Amino acid sequence: MAQLTAAPPTTMRALVLEDYGHLSVAELPTPEAGPGEVLLRIHATGICGSDLHGYTGENGRRRPGQVMGHETVGTVVGLGPGARGGEAGLGDLVTVNPGLACGQCPACHAGRGHICRSRRVIGVDPDLTSAFADYLAVPASNVVPFTSGSSGASRVTHGALVEPLAVGYHAAVRGEVREGADVLVLGGGPIGQAAVLACRRLGAGRIRVSEPLESRRLLVAGLGAQVLDPAAGDVAEQVQAGGPAEVTLDAVGSSATIATALNATQPGGRCVLVGMAAPDVRLDAFAVSTQERTLVGAFCYSPAEFAATARWAGEVPDLLASLISLRVTPEEAPAAFSDLARGHDVAGKVLVVFDPVHA
Repeated sequence: MAQLTAAPPTTMRALVLEDYGHLSVAELPTPEAGPGEVLLRIHATGICGSDLHGYTGENGRRRPGQVMGHETVGTVVGLGPGARGGEAGLGDLVTVNPGLACGQCPACHAGRGHICRSRRVIGVDPDLTSAFADYLAVPASNVVPFTSGSSGASRVTHGALVEPLAVGYHAAVRGEVREGADVLVLGGGPIGQAAVLACRRLGAGRIRVSEPLESRRLLVAGLGAQVLDPAAGDVAEQVQAGGPAEVTLDAVGSSATIATALNATQPGGRCVLVGMAAPDVRLDAFAVSTQERTLVGAFCYSPAEFAATARWAGEVPDLLASLISLRVTPEEAPAAFSDLARGHDVAGKVLVVFDPVHA
């Protein structure tokens, strides 16, 4: 029998993708915590670039009728059978690792559940009601405690940043960013911003960021990065003029940015592809082979990296405050999605706030 802090309402608000380009606020049944699950009262959920591409139908990874959302923070308000004894208990503030791995395959046994072949993702799998809703039921093993560093309500929402921050951290780890490293980040959006902070966590030296939008250049400059404007000339040439990068993190993921990454990185250096702007890209093989550069992929994060990022994020509330550009209510979210799809200039993260009392 499930344990609850208080009986939740029988229905809840949720953002439903009615059709591509059409999001609505609907009333759905409140989920129940099943065996091994916890029920969360969602405080805030971030709009990911993949959510936006799902909204427009660009990426083919979302379908009409589903509830999206995977960058989230909430409070445990119910425990399903067998969910007791985990790290999080009733009343705890938590963030959610949205990857549901099988736990049995070689990748899972190696601590790399993020590349489990049977992996499902909350917010991507259309059969899962996800985090753009008042309540969310998830496996207890996927919630990670989040300490916001303050009782301030706005800092509670920082838990919704943990997921993209973990993506940036994993990319930097895949790039073997070390203390004093000279790093280039291509793209100053939320994942590029996360990559900058990850490089700072790992002790990188100079961090340069190429970003066409002035608002994002200002944001990443505030994070301690040197900014490059692609409009000022070829980015690889701008980088080479100041000395090539040891490691380049491509947070865009197009043929053009991969070419820039290779040409801006020193011979023998590493280029990490973490952005997914295009499913197919053209690659200059000679720029890899003749200069012995290493090109590696980065996708999501390991469970250990996610948990470590949650701990770190709770310790730097002032640093994370600038990453949030806009907070909207669920009722305002359809317009926010529409604005973002039309290219509205937002430097950082847009959060949908479901519980204004706590967030």
